[in-house]
Amino acid sequence: MDAPLKMMVERSEDSDQSSPVSHVDWLSQLVQIITITGRPEVRCAYGAPWRVAWDQAATHEIPYHIVLKGRAVIEDPETGTTKSLVAGDIVLLPHGSAHVLHDGSGKEPGPTRERRDASGLTFSDNDDVGERLDMLCGRFFIGAPHDRLIRNYLPTNLVVRTNGSDDEAGIESASSHLANFVRLIREESAGDRVGGYAILNALSSALFTIVLREASKSGQAPKGLLALAGHPRLAPAISAIFSEPARPWNLPDLAALCNMSRATFMRHFQDTLGRSAVDLLIDIRMSHAANELKKPTMTTEAVAELVGYQSVSSFRRLFADRMGMTPGEWRRLARQVR
Repeated sequence: MDAPLKMMVERSEDSDQSSPVSHVDWLSQLVQIITITGRPEVRCAYGAPWRVAWDQAATHEIPYHIVLKGRAVIEDPETGTTKSLVAGDIVLLPHGSAHVLHDGSGKEPGPTRERRDASGLTFSDNDDVGERLDMLCGRFFIGAPHDRLIRNYLPTNLVVRTNGSDDEAGIESASSHLANFVRLIREESAGDRVGGYAILNALSSALFTIVLREASKSGQAPKGLLALAGHPRLAPAISAIFSEPARPWNLPDLAALCNMSRATFMRHFQDTLGRSAVDLLIDIRMSHAANELKKPTMTTEAVAELVGYQSVSSFRRLFADRMGMTPGEWRRLARQVR
Protein backbone atom coordinates (compact mmCIF):
# COMPACT_ATOMS: atom_id res chain seq x y z
CA MET A 1 0.00 0.00 0.00
CA ASP A 2 3.00 2.32 -0.43
CA ALA A 3 2.38 3.54 -3.99
CA PRO A 4 0.95 7.09 -4.11
CA LEU A 5 -2.30 6.02 -5.76
CA LYS A 6 -2.80 3.19 -3.26
CA MET A 7 -2.16 5.56 -0.38
CA MET A 8 -4.80 7.85 -1.82
CA VAL A 9 -7.47 5.17 -1.77
CA GLU A 10 -6.47 3.39 1.42
CA ARG A 11 -9.51 2.95 3.63
CA SER A 12 -11.45 0.25 5.42
CA GLU A 13 -12.76 -2.40 3.01
CA ASP A 14 -16.40 -1.90 3.91
CA SER A 15 -16.46 1.78 2.83
CA ASP A 16 -19.40 2.67 0.59
CA GLN A 17 -18.14 3.80 -2.81
CA SER A 18 -21.50 3.89 -4.55
CA SER A 19 -23.19 6.96 -3.06
CA PRO A 20 -23.05 10.05 -5.28
CA VAL A 21 -21.28 13.24 -4.23
CA SER A 22 -23.46 16.33 -3.94
CA HIS A 23 -22.29 19.84 -4.80
CA VAL A 24 -20.23 21.20 -1.90
CA ASP A 25 -19.16 24.70 -0.98
CA TRP A 26 -15.42 24.05 -1.20
CA LEU A 27 -14.51 27.57 -0.02
CA SER A 28 -16.50 27.30 3.20
CA GLN A 29 -14.87 23.91 3.79
CA LEU A 30 -11.41 25.44 3.26
CA VAL A 31 -12.04 28.35 5.63
CA GLN A 32 -13.29 25.95 8.30
CA ILE A 33 -10.11 23.91 7.98
CA ILE A 34 -7.60 26.74 8.15
CA THR A 35 -9.27 28.96 10.80
CA ILE A 36 -8.49 32.45 9.49
CA THR A 37 -8.92 35.76 11.28
CA GLY A 38 -8.20 39.30 10.16
CA ARG A 39 -7.00 42.55 11.63
CA PRO A 40 -6.76 46.05 10.15
CA GLU A 41 -3.56 47.82 11.17
CA VAL A 42 -2.86 51.07 9.32
CA ARG A 43 -5.03 53.67 7.60
CA CYS A 44 -2.79 55.58 5.17
CA ALA A 45 -3.73 59.09 4.04
CA TYR A 46 -0.96 60.46 1.82
CA GLY A 47 -0.34 63.12 -0.76
CA ALA A 48 2.13 62.18 -3.50
CA PRO A 49 4.96 61.43 -3.42
CA TRP A 50 4.71 58.62 -0.88
CA ARG A 51 6.21 55.16 -0.37
CA VAL A 52 5.54 52.30 2.10
CA ALA A 53 7.71 49.17 2.38
CA TRP A 54 6.54 45.89 3.94
CA ASP A 55 8.97 43.19 5.05
CA GLN A 56 8.43 39.48 4.52
CA ALA A 57 5.51 38.45 6.73
CA ALA A 58 5.58 35.58 9.21
CA THR A 59 4.58 32.20 7.80
CA HIS A 60 1.09 32.37 9.31
CA GLU A 61 0.34 35.92 8.11
CA ILE A 62 -1.15 37.27 4.86
CA PRO A 63 -0.85 41.05 4.34
CA TYR A 64 -3.69 42.84 2.58
CA HIS A 65 -4.27 46.34 1.23
CA ILE A 66 -7.49 48.08 0.18
CA VAL A 67 -7.16 51.20 -1.97
CA LEU A 68 -10.09 53.30 -0.77
CA LYS A 69 -9.28 56.40 -2.81
CA GLY A 70 -6.64 57.39 -5.34
CA ARG A 71 -4.05 55.24 -7.06
CA ALA A 72 -1.02 53.18 -6.08
CA VAL A 73 1.63 50.89 -7.48
CA ILE A 74 2.57 47.64 -5.75
CA GLU A 75 6.04 46.32 -6.50
CA ASP A 76 7.73 43.01 -5.73
CA PRO A 77 11.44 43.84 -5.26
CA GLU A 78 12.46 40.20 -5.65
CA THR A 79 10.89 39.67 -9.08
CA GLY A 80 10.81 43.30 -10.20
CA THR A 81 7.11 42.99 -11.14
CA THR A 82 4.67 45.85 -10.59
CA LYS A 83 0.89 46.28 -10.69
CA SER A 84 -1.08 49.49 -10.86
CA LEU A 85 -3.96 49.82 -8.41
CA VAL A 86 -6.97 52.12 -8.37
CA ALA A 87 -9.71 52.95 -5.88
CA GLY A 88 -11.63 49.82 -4.92
CA ASP A 89 -8.76 47.41 -5.56
CA ILE A 90 -8.03 44.76 -2.93
CA VAL A 91 -4.60 43.13 -2.77
CA LEU A 92 -3.79 39.91 -0.91
CA LEU A 93 -0.29 38.49 -0.61
CA PRO A 94 -0.88 34.83 0.35
CA HIS A 95 2.85 34.05 0.51
CA GLY A 96 3.57 37.08 2.71
CA SER A 97 6.16 38.36 0.23
CA ALA A 98 8.12 41.54 0.92
CA HIS A 99 6.66 44.37 -1.17
CA VAL A 100 6.62 48.11 -1.71
CA LEU A 101 3.64 50.40 -2.32
CA HIS A 102 4.27 53.85 -3.83
CA ASP A 103 2.65 56.58 -5.92
CA GLY A 104 4.61 55.72 -9.08
CA SER A 105 6.22 59.12 -9.55
CA GLY A 106 9.73 58.01 -8.64
CA LYS A 107 10.14 61.12 -6.46
CA GLU A 108 11.60 60.98 -2.97
CA PRO A 109 8.77 61.02 -0.40
CA GLY A 110 8.77 63.22 2.66
CA PRO A 111 8.37 62.08 6.27
CA THR A 112 5.15 60.61 7.62
CA ARG A 113 3.36 60.96 10.94
CA GLU A 114 1.72 58.12 12.84
CA ARG A 115 -0.87 58.20 15.58
CA ARG A 116 -2.89 55.40 17.11
CA ASP A 117 -6.52 55.78 18.10
CA ALA A 118 -8.16 54.22 21.15
CA SER A 119 -9.12 51.09 19.18
CA GLY A 120 -5.54 50.31 18.15
CA LEU A 121 -5.77 51.35 14.48
CA THR A 122 -2.76 53.41 13.36
CA PHE A 123 -3.31 56.49 11.18
CA SER A 124 -0.39 57.52 8.98
CA ASP A 125 -0.27 60.75 6.95
CA ASN A 126 2.16 63.23 5.40
CA ASP A 127 2.37 66.87 4.30
CA ASP A 128 2.86 66.31 0.58
CA VAL A 129 0.22 67.91 -1.62
CA GLY A 130 0.19 65.68 -4.70
CA GLU A 131 -2.57 63.25 -5.69
CA ARG A 132 -4.25 61.90 -2.58
CA LEU A 133 -4.28 58.27 -1.49
CA ASP A 134 -6.52 56.67 1.11
CA MET A 135 -5.60 53.06 1.87
CA LEU A 136 -6.34 50.52 4.60
CA CYS A 137 -3.65 47.94 5.35
CA GLY A 138 -3.86 44.89 7.56
CA ARG A 139 -3.19 41.20 7.71
CA PHE A 140 -4.89 37.85 8.01
CA PHE A 141 -3.74 35.20 10.48
CA ILE A 142 -3.92 31.48 9.69
CA GLY A 143 -3.93 28.81 12.36
CA ALA A 144 -0.86 26.54 12.21
CA PRO A 145 0.06 24.38 10.39
CA HIS A 146 -2.35 25.40 7.63
CA ASP A 147 -0.20 28.21 6.27
CA ARG A 148 1.36 25.58 3.98
CA LEU A 149 -2.02 25.04 2.29
CA ILE A 150 -2.10 28.75 1.46
CA ARG A 151 1.48 28.83 0.16
CA ASN A 152 1.03 25.68 -1.93
CA TYR A 153 -2.32 26.44 -3.51
CA LEU A 154 -2.77 30.22 -3.72
CA PRO A 155 -0.78 32.65 -5.91
CA THR A 156 1.98 34.94 -4.64
CA ASN A 157 -0.31 37.93 -4.93
CA LEU A 158 -3.95 38.38 -5.77
CA VAL A 159 -5.71 41.54 -6.93
CA VAL A 160 -9.48 41.89 -7.13
CA ARG A 161 -11.04 45.03 -8.61
CA THR A 162 -14.38 46.27 -7.30
CA ASN A 163 -14.94 49.48 -9.27
CA GLY A 164 -16.47 47.89 -12.37
CA SER A 165 -13.45 48.28 -14.63
CA ASP A 166 -10.95 45.65 -15.74
CA ASP A 167 -8.62 47.61 -17.97
CA GLU A 168 -5.58 45.65 -16.82
CA ALA A 169 -5.01 42.06 -17.87
CA GLY A 170 -5.30 39.64 -15.00
CA ILE A 171 -7.50 41.89 -12.88
CA GLU A 172 -11.21 41.13 -12.96
CA SER A 173 -14.08 43.35 -11.97
CA ALA A 174 -15.86 42.01 -8.90
CA SER A 175 -19.57 42.14 -8.15
CA SER A 176 -21.24 45.27 -6.76
CA HIS A 177 -21.77 43.72 -3.32
CA LEU A 178 -17.99 43.55 -2.86
CA ALA A 179 -17.76 47.24 -3.74
CA ASN A 180 -20.41 47.89 -1.07
CA PHE A 181 -18.36 45.80 1.34
CA VAL A 182 -15.30 47.98 0.67
CA ARG A 183 -17.38 51.11 1.23
CA LEU A 184 -18.48 49.75 4.61
CA ILE A 185 -14.86 49.10 5.57
CA ARG A 186 -13.97 52.67 4.56
CA GLU A 187 -16.76 54.10 6.71
CA GLU A 188 -15.86 51.99 9.76
CA SER A 189 -12.18 52.95 9.53
CA ALA A 190 -12.89 56.68 9.14
CA GLY A 191 -12.67 57.57 12.84
CA ASP A 192 -13.21 56.67 16.47
CA ARG A 193 -16.61 55.02 16.12
CA VAL A 194 -17.89 52.95 19.03
CA GLY A 195 -17.25 49.31 18.17
CA GLY A 196 -15.55 50.30 14.93
CA TYR A 197 -12.37 48.29 15.45
CA ALA A 198 -14.29 45.13 16.38
CA ILE A 199 -16.41 45.54 13.27
CA LEU A 200 -13.28 46.03 11.15
CA ASN A 201 -11.83 42.80 12.56
CA ALA A 202 -14.98 40.90 11.61
CA LEU A 203 -15.13 42.51 8.17
CA SER A 204 -11.45 41.69 7.58
CA SER A 205 -12.05 38.00 8.28
CA ALA A 206 -14.97 37.94 5.86
CA LEU A 207 -12.92 39.86 3.30
CA PHE A 208 -10.52 36.93 2.83
CA THR A 209 -13.34 34.60 1.84
CA ILE A 210 -15.07 37.13 -0.38
CA VAL A 211 -11.89 37.94 -2.31
CA LEU A 212 -11.15 34.24 -2.91
CA ARG A 213 -14.71 33.68 -4.11
CA GLU A 214 -14.60 36.59 -6.54
CA ALA A 215 -11.16 35.58 -7.83
CA SER A 216 -12.30 32.00 -8.47
CA LYS A 217 -15.27 33.34 -10.47
CA SER A 218 -13.16 35.67 -12.59
CA GLY A 219 -11.90 33.09 -15.07
CA GLN A 220 -8.48 34.79 -14.88
CA ALA A 221 -7.12 33.28 -11.68
CA PRO A 222 -3.49 32.10 -11.96
CA LYS A 223 -2.64 28.42 -11.68
CA GLY A 224 -3.72 27.04 -8.30
CA LEU A 225 -6.78 26.33 -6.20
CA LEU A 226 -8.72 29.36 -7.46
CA ALA A 227 -8.22 28.38 -11.08
CA LEU A 228 -9.26 24.82 -10.23
CA ALA A 229 -12.43 26.00 -8.49
CA GLY A 230 -13.28 28.15 -11.49
CA HIS A 231 -12.78 25.30 -13.98
CA PRO A 232 -16.32 24.09 -14.81
CA ARG A 233 -15.27 20.60 -15.89
CA LEU A 234 -13.13 19.97 -12.80
CA ALA A 235 -15.59 21.41 -10.26
CA PRO A 236 -17.11 17.99 -9.40
CA ALA A 237 -13.68 16.68 -8.40
CA ILE A 238 -12.87 19.56 -6.06
CA SER A 239 -16.34 19.20 -4.48
CA ALA A 240 -15.71 15.50 -3.95
CA ILE A 241 -12.29 15.99 -2.38
CA PHE A 242 -13.45 18.72 0.00
CA SER A 243 -16.75 17.08 0.91
CA GLU A 244 -15.49 13.56 1.62
CA PRO A 245 -11.69 13.56 1.93
CA ALA A 246 -11.71 10.27 3.86
CA ARG A 247 -13.58 8.44 1.09
CA PRO A 248 -11.39 5.97 -0.88
CA TRP A 249 -11.13 8.08 -4.00
CA ASN A 250 -9.11 6.80 -6.92
CA LEU A 251 -8.27 8.63 -10.13
CA PRO A 252 -10.80 6.76 -12.32
CA ASP A 253 -13.58 7.65 -9.84
CA LEU A 254 -12.66 11.35 -9.82
CA ALA A 255 -12.27 11.37 -13.60
CA ALA A 256 -15.70 9.80 -13.99
CA LEU A 257 -17.25 12.55 -11.86
CA CYS A 258 -15.85 15.04 -14.40
CA ASN A 259 -16.87 12.92 -17.42
CA MET A 260 -13.23 12.56 -18.45
CA SER A 261 -10.85 9.73 -19.12
CA ARG A 262 -8.25 9.12 -16.42
CA ALA A 263 -5.44 10.52 -18.59
CA THR A 264 -7.41 13.63 -19.60
CA PHE A 265 -8.44 14.27 -16.00
CA MET A 266 -4.87 13.96 -14.72
CA ARG A 267 -3.59 16.34 -17.40
CA HIS A 268 -6.27 19.00 -16.86
CA PHE A 269 -6.00 18.80 -13.07
CA GLN A 270 -2.20 19.12 -13.10
CA ASP A 271 -2.25 21.97 -15.63
CA THR A 272 -4.91 23.91 -13.69
CA LEU A 273 -3.82 23.34 -10.10
CA GLY A 274 -0.09 22.92 -10.61
CA ARG A 275 -0.29 19.76 -8.51
CA SER A 276 -1.98 16.39 -8.81
CA ALA A 277 -5.34 15.34 -7.40
CA VAL A 278 -3.42 12.97 -5.11
CA ASP A 279 -1.43 15.88 -3.69
CA LEU A 280 -4.55 17.93 -2.99
CA LEU A 281 -6.40 15.02 -1.39
CA ILE A 282 -3.50 14.16 0.90
CA ASP A 283 -3.00 17.80 1.90
CA ILE A 284 -6.70 18.18 2.76
CA ARG A 285 -6.60 14.93 4.77
CA MET A 286 -3.49 15.99 6.69
CA SER A 287 -5.01 19.40 7.45
CA HIS A 288 -8.10 17.73 8.89
CA ALA A 289 -5.81 15.40 10.84
CA ALA A 290 -3.89 18.35 12.33
CA ASN A 291 -7.16 19.75 13.68
CA GLU A 292 -8.29 16.40 15.08
CA LEU A 293 -4.95 15.73 16.79
CA LYS A 294 -5.52 18.78 18.99
CA LYS A 295 -8.41 17.02 20.67
CA PRO A 296 -7.32 15.24 23.89
CA THR A 297 -9.62 12.28 23.33
CA MET A 298 -8.39 11.49 19.80
CA THR A 299 -5.58 8.96 19.47
CA THR A 300 -3.29 8.89 16.45
CA GLU A 301 -4.89 5.61 15.39
CA ALA A 302 -8.38 7.12 15.59
CA VAL A 303 -7.33 10.18 13.59
CA ALA A 304 -5.68 8.03 10.93
CA GLU A 305 -8.90 6.08 10.41
CA LEU A 306 -11.03 9.21 10.51
CA VAL A 307 -9.15 10.86 7.64
CA GLY A 308 -8.98 7.73 5.49
CA TYR A 309 -6.01 5.54 6.47
CA GLN A 310 -6.26 1.98 7.73
CA SER A 311 -2.48 1.82 8.09
CA VAL A 312 -1.28 4.02 10.95
CA SER A 313 2.31 3.80 9.70
CA SER A 314 1.29 5.18 6.30
CA PHE A 315 -0.58 8.00 8.00
CA ARG A 316 2.38 8.87 10.24
CA ARG A 317 4.74 8.92 7.27
CA LEU A 318 2.46 11.14 5.18
CA PHE A 319 1.78 13.50 8.08
CA ALA A 320 5.50 13.95 8.78
CA ASP A 321 6.19 14.48 5.07
CA ARG A 322 3.51 17.15 4.66
CA MET A 323 3.62 18.87 8.04
CA GLY A 324 7.33 18.62 8.82
CA MET A 325 6.76 16.83 12.15
CA THR A 326 5.24 13.62 13.43
CA PRO A 327 1.63 13.49 14.67
CA GLY A 328 2.91 13.20 18.23
CA GLU A 329 5.20 16.22 17.87
CA TRP A 330 2.37 18.28 16.41
CA ARG A 331 0.02 17.23 19.21
CA ARG A 332 2.53 18.32 21.87
CA LEU A 333 3.26 21.61 20.09
CA ALA A 334 -0.44 22.42 19.69
CA ARG A 335 -1.06 21.85 23.38
CA GLN A 336 1.85 24.13 24.35
CA VAL A 337 0.55 27.11 22.38
CA ARG A 338 -3.03 26.99 23.72
